[in-house]
Amino acid sequence: MNVYGLDFHHLGLGVRSPDTAIKILGSLGYEIGPAVYDPEQNVNLSLCKSAAAPDVEIIWKGKGKSPIDTILSRKDGLIYHMCYATDDLSSALSGLEEEGHRIITLAPPKPAVLFDGLYVSFYEVVGFGTIEIIDRRPPRS
Repeated sequence: MNVYGLDFHHLGLGVRSPDTAIKILGSLGYEIGPAVYDPEQNVNLSLCKSAAAPDVEIIWKGKGKSPIDTILSRKDGLIYHMCYATDDLSSALSGLEEEGHRIITLAPPKPAVLFDGLYVSFYEVVGFGTIEIIDRRPPRS
């Protein structure tokens, strides 16, 4: 644990098509998770796990407008976010802000299919980059 109450979870790899990423990660010894479609974000996802390296989430767009369009317009195959998990989202964000870090909300909390309905949100931490935060508290009713 750290002062923000954030635990590293995975790296997010945006791609136009998952084929090459799956092949390379598989050859690196990753267990490739099933592809799932998340309608809340209009993206397809596969969480790839390794005992020897950080987990990697492969993200590719669904049909129509997608939140990764801008990223993929610049480059195909880009680690564009780090994901952390927390038991207290509001304290984690407050801790970052109290230390003088500027936080811009990119996507407010919403349920994520890949993480069994746990809420995820995205933030730009100015001078650091994009982070996703998984709220480990049970899904809201």
